[in-house]
Amino acid sequence: MRSLAVITTLFLVALISGCGLLPEDKDETVGWSANKLYAEAKEALSDGSYERAIKYFEKLESRYPYGRYAQQAQIEIAYAYWKDQEPAAALAACDRFIKLHPNHPNVDYVYYLRGLINFNEDLGLLGSISNQDMTERDPKGARESFEAFRELVTRFPDSKYTPDAILRMKYLVNALASLELHVARYYMKRGAYLAAANRAQYAVLNYPEAPATEEALFIMVKAYDALGLNDLRDDAERVMRKNFPSSEYYVRGLERKEPWWKLW
Repeated sequence: MRSLAVITTLFLVALISGCGLLPEDKDETVGWSANKLYAEAKEALSDGSYERAIKYFEKLESRYPYGRYAQQAQIEIAYAYWKDQEPAAALAACDRFIKLHPNHPNVDYVYYLRGLINFNEDLGLLGSISNQDMTERDPKGARESFEAFRELVTRFPDSKYTPDAILRMKYLVNALASLELHVARYYMKRGAYLAAANRAQYAVLNYPEAPATEEALFIMVKAYDALGLNDLRDDAERVMRKNFPSSEYYVRGLERKEPWWKLW
């Protein structure tokens, strides 16, 4: 009987514990002022303890929603999520802040942060030495980053973040154009001339100021010639000669009977 009573008692204790009726660990932040919560959250952020920083900022926002730290906490949460490699949560936090505080004095920074979240330097020179095939890359993030920076530049031309955003936009344009060309070359090597022409044309139409435009027009000329689409080939060549009269792609065709594009 005594053994049965002990077993019953232990069972009840386990059951109560499972139901969460026993006291939980004490919340260390109970009684903290808004100033202390913010200071601790910033310290955690500086130390790279992003999860802890997010927890403190969220407690700050929920406990003091109308205090002077609440709106800043929302911005810091977005930044902390970005640093913690949680881009979806970071973007959601940015969008929430913009929706709630469209006229906040620091809203330009939130637009800038939206661009940074999707910005990927690996699309450029660093990508050329990586192991990933560029034809397998998804440019969606880079395009979204460009759009975010463009929105910042358009809405806040005098923002202190605008000059850097413009530089990043130029980088993204060149990177995206180069990516399209890489895919076009890939199709050319495999004889998929229509696909190559379409990718090159996309680069010309969407990134006309990028250095890659010259090669894109050259690929269009080559691809249309291979397809026997002479009118399109001649149109592409006229555009190329008008915009790049001294192109290196003409050099091998000088003083030769065959058209210059057949010599490559």
